[in-house]
Amino acid sequence: MSQQPGVPRGIDPSRPNVARMYDYVLGGKDNYAADRELAEHLIASIPDGVEALRANRRFLGRAVAYVARQGVDQFIDLGAGLPNQGNVHEIAQGVHPHARVVYVDIDPVVITHARALLAADDHTAVVQADMRNPGTVLASEAVARLIDFDRPVGVIFNAMLHFVTDAEDPAGIVAAFTGHMAPGSHLVISHSTVDDRPADLVEIIRAAYDNASAPMVFRTREGVLRLFNGLTLVEPGLVKVNRWRSDDLEAAARGGAWVYGGVAVK
Repeated sequence: MSQQPGVPRGIDPSRPNVARMYDYVLGGKDNYAADRELAEHLIASIPDGVEALRANRRFLGRAVAYVARQGVDQFIDLGAGLPNQGNVHEIAQGVHPHARVVYVDIDPVVITHARALLAADDHTAVVQADMRNPGTVLASEAVARLIDFDRPVGVIFNAMLHFVTDAEDPAGIVAAFTGHMAPGSHLVISHSTVDDRPADLVEIIRAAYDNASAPMVFRTREGVLRLFNGLTLVEPGLVKVNRWRSDDLEAAARGGAWVYGGVAVK
């Protein structure tokens, strides 16, 4: 296949990519026609799908702000996706101006845009790596330079573990990071669920992601709880993302039906 002008090497713009689809739904511009087409199919098929993604993004902002207010000033964002509104470093640095953040993603498009955004920020870095290979991430120069595992760290899996199959051992991936975390560290996870969801809509989503860069693996609340590997969940525990410490009553009443979110402390 010949490389199209303006498309980074290694990218197939004809295959929908989960990060770029998410970017499109959130109003971003770093996506291709195939991403927009599949995203529009899901938008048309799932009445509350867009609001679920937006609710998840708001959850990320609240969770990072909460962890930062606990004194944590260093974060690893795994499967970070394309830069958008309310990036982790912006939220963390709003609490700690010199907070350090390492973004990790495998997608060359994500890496290109993230590095351009963060070029002038010495307290952030971007690592091109697969979070399913924790050893590679942990051994990276950026993590060694910016993250001190002798102090509390925030580790984030925001809407990413549902792209990891059971055979790829999502709990083991999480444990590889939490095993390095000092006491006082926090783990943030959000994850799609089938709980209380119509079976026909679940199958539409599964079929759509079968044609994308990663499958969608829905898990029950109990399945998501296991990913926290015995860490202590902070209040209100593992709940739908729109209900996690939201002070916006209108937003809390909508948008979270597809996604659980929680924050745990070590």
